[in-house]
Amino acid sequence: MMVKNEIGALILRVTLGALFLIHGIVKFQGGIENIVGWFESMGLPGFMAYGVALLEIVGGVALIIGLATRFISALFVLLMIGATLKVKLAVGLLGNGQMAGYELDLAFFAMAVYLVINGSKLLSVSQLIFHKDSNEFNRVA
Repeated sequence: MMVKNEIGALILRVTLGALFLIHGIVKFQGGIENIVGWFESMGLPGFMAYGVALLEIVGGVALIIGLATRFISALFVLLMIGATLKVKLAVGLLGNGQMAGYELDLAFFAMAVYLVINGSKLLSVSQLIFHKDSNEFNRVA
């Protein structure tokens, strides 16, 4: 049973990491200045656009390789709460035809919450470095 849970967590971890990485890269490719302006138009400090984009890139890579999974996932939970409440909630779950709704944010939130609660040890750098519970996991595997 534990092996199945770890395989599922690995799939969630790598998928969530890749999706955040892509979102972060797109923010820079599309012109981070545009994102800065968009943040400012919503009443947020413009410099936060850089922080969000960097978190998405660095955090995405960290999740893909399995480094600090629970911590990075907790940051993504906070990011998704902020994005949903500040930007997407007003347009509804499925959007308004002009802008996407918060359905994707909700899916990212749920994936990140799962990883905060359960972590993901399979094929993770953290497991290699810290060897937490390695004997227990190897027995089950």
